[in-house]
Amino acid sequence: MELKILDVYAGAGGFSLGFKNTILVAIENHPHIVKTYRANFPEAVLFAEDVKRICGRDILKTVGRIDIVIGGPPCEPFTSMNPKRMIDPYDRLFTDPQGRLVLEYIRLVDELKPAIYVLENVPEIISEPLGSMIKKLFNRIGYEAYFNILDAEKYGTPSKRRRVFISNVEIDLSGMEEPPKNVEEALSNLPPPGSLPNHSIVSIGRVRLSKIKKLKWGQSLYRFRDSRGNVRYNWTRLHPKEIAPTIYGKVRFVHPYYDRLLTVREQARLMGFPDDHVFYGGVDRQFDQVGEAVPPPLSKKIAEKIIEKMNEI
Repeated sequence: MELKILDVYAGAGGFSLGFKNTILVAIENHPHIVKTYRANFPEAVLFAEDVKRICGRDILKTVGRIDIVIGGPPCEPFTSMNPKRMIDPYDRLFTDPQGRLVLEYIRLVDELKPAIYVLENVPEIISEPLGSMIKKLFNRIGYEAYFNILDAEKYGTPSKRRRVFISNVEIDLSGMEEPPKNVEEALSNLPPPGSLPNHSIVSIGRVRLSKIKKLKWGQSLYRFRDSRGNVRYNWTRLHPKEIAPTIYGKVRFVHPYYDRLLTVREQARLMGFPDDHVFYGGVDRQFDQVGEAVPPPLSKKIAEKIIEKMNEI
């Protein structure tokens, strides 16, 4: 069966990588990220447009039926990592402009009527009362909403990452577990900085450099409080024999052995991206693309399970 997949909010294509052997259609509108997606998926049909300006009819007219809709709307409105997260949960979904992009995703599912949809986000998006509301919104358009919580490190990703995959099917990856590499293993065999795309040393000032020289494994240069008041850390020197902490767009890590930050390529390795997957834009935008992606090792496992489900329909 030749499946057609729509990746909404496609980003750098971490989720798309799992479905690379299908016909890919994507929506992404940030110019630098559009360039990234096009470079890595040259055969995909890409709508380089604001999702609010795209209707299902336009997609169907251009590419025909869509079998599966995937995608990860921005998580910033929902994650407790965001100290500016709105207090009222409903405001996060219905008032925050980024939070409302979840509603645009649901609208496209309604207009395209795929056999299966999968929406990825942080688990806080299904905390009550939002979980019940999201179920209700999908029920209104004729779909079930199962909350599949998956830990990427259980499926080969060398960094911790817990995410919920909301879908009209249960995503059970039992028997597909794969031990992750530790930091040292994940970063091994990389040529020196400057020899691969996105593998340039990130410049830092003298004061910061003097401070990171004093960091031991597991120690961090910065700490801050999230929206729940929990202490969070940044600029952490990685322990070589452990898997990496969760990678976010704004997170930077100090190399376990060298007194410098990881390069974008090294950080991408900790998310499971292949070395030939390139990222465009300024260095901060490149880090954002890595940190906001679905880890490819996990996306491949999900794709395998979803395609198996499609064959049963």
